[in-house]
Parts: sequence; structure tokens; C-alpha cells
Amino acid sequence: MYTDERLTCIDCGTEFVFTVGEQQFFATKGFQNKPNRCPDCRTARKNARQGGGNGGARGDYSGGGSAREMFSVTCSSCGQAAEVPFAPRGDKPVYCRDCFQSQRSHR
Repeated sequence: MYTDERLTCIDCGTEFVFTVGEQQFFATKGFQNKPNRCPDCRTARKNARQGGGNGGARGDYSGGGSAREMFSVTCSSCGQAAEVPFAPRGDKPVYCRDCFQSQRSHR
């Protein structure tokens, strides 16, 4: 019934496998849509929504034991150099840590 599918992440553009097990899990939860993001980008997005912390469960963000790849950017607000754990697409502003926190507190 299910077979592994290769999908492309909307954030970083890498291909990832939507496994049979994940498809079965999605079906049991009643999810109608396939994932749009690879596991690393899903984790980064989840951490950003939760204030950037990883909940203290692990010392790394990737879950694989290796360091997360960081991307050099220029902050859209203050113009300072910064590093972010995702590949910016160019269609949305990217902020340094201080400006990101400031943006979140103004909402």
C-alpha cells in the first residue's frame, strides 16, 4: 500500500525520504498532507516557534549527533553579520538573534 517517496524540502531544497513508517504514522494521525520540510528544517522551524531552545533533550539540534550546518547571513534589520541554521530563500527577511527576539516580543 505504501512505498518510500522522495520529496523536496520547501526551505532548503534538499531531497528527503518520506518513509513507509512515516506515511503510516501520518495516516493514523489523520494527516492529509505530505511533509513539506526535511527533518532538519522541521526541527529548526519547531525550535524557532518554541523560542529557539531544544527543550534540553539533547546537546545538538540535528538528533544525529553531528553539528548543524549554519549559514552566514546579513540581518535584515540591523545589517550585522549573523549565522542561522537554515538556508535563506531570499523571499523573507532573516534576522540576527537579537533582532529576531525583538521582532517576536513586538507581536
